[in-house]
Amino acid sequence: MKKLLLLLMMGIFGLGCSQQTPKVLKKGFSKEALAQKLEDEDGKTVTIQQILDQHKGKVLVIDFWAGWCRDCLNALPKARELEEKNKNIDFVFLSLDRSKEGFDRSLEKFEMKDKENYWFSSGWKNDFNNYVDLNWIPRYMVIDQKSAIAKYYAITPEDPEIQATIDKLLK
Repeated sequence: MKKLLLLLMMGIFGLGCSQQTPKVLKKGFSKEALAQKLEDEDGKTVTIQQILDQHKGKVLVIDFWAGWCRDCLNALPKARELEEKNKNIDFVFLSLDRSKEGFDRSLEKFEMKDKENYWFSSGWKNDFNNYVDLNWIPRYMVIDQKSAIAKYYAITPEDPEIQATIDKLLK
């Protein structure tokens, strides 16, 4: 009986604690998602649309992360390798830290100050994250030169589809 109860509890808790690939892999962004506001390191407000506009014409990798996220921190060395291997593309880091102080602390502690960082001051549940089905971090997306989504869902920087997508876009 104890084993059955333990298995049942693991199943219940496991449902809420795993990444599940979205049923629809989107290729673009909604108007509401593009209007989502974030803050840069200086506290200046910027929208997703403005971020995409800054990188138009380039391949862009979006990395969702947070300093409190063990999986994100474990992935950080491989994310850095991906960035190092692809110096000709852009990387943007979107933080889900819970406060501006936490965001600032994470950038310092994990040596992210030299990267392009933004923070969701509105928290996890917002128009952009809801639209892209953000259910776990880390999460990676590849955006093409026209600001369309080329790779919608990757949960590790080692996902071979990330590099394959980048290579295909650069041909």
